[in-house]
Amino acid sequence: MQSLYEWDFYGGEREAAGLIDRNIEEFTKEFDEKEFSKNIVEGVIKNQADIDATITKFAPDWPLVKITTVDRNVLRIGTYELLFNFDIPSKVAINEAIELAKTFGGESSGKFVNGVLGAIYRDQVAQGVNKDSDKPKEKKEITEIKHDNSQINNI
Repeated sequence: MQSLYEWDFYGGEREAAGLIDRNIEEFTKEFDEKEFSKNIVEGVIKNQADIDATITKFAPDWPLVKITTVDRNVLRIGTYELLFNFDIPSKVAINEAIELAKTFGGESSGKFVNGVLGAIYRDQVAQGVNKDSDKPKEKKEITEIKHDNSQINNI
């Protein structure tokens, strides 16, 4: 989020890869998900035109330039995860974006992000777009064995 914020703040004139590497080195040396973070930032930048068009479509009363830098980039991350990253379940992407907005944005940022991303998600569902990560996992039968082996229960 921080790297995208900085990249956006400078109008995309700073190289995103350098920003990511510097931010990871400076703030999160022990961070385990470095590649995950890089993939999100690179994916957002690579697909920015489509992402921004989608945000504009689902937030028509808010021109992109009028959305705060924090909210705009949280929306970009969430929209990227909804439209282009099929490993992340849609509801997880939305919830994580809402938490980012609540943490770093303004008082109504969480509700705003929820509204826009929720509309994007509902549109995907209406169009029949199904991510494998959104499908419910099959419930496996778990067998519980008591210590004395006298009783076996299916859960």
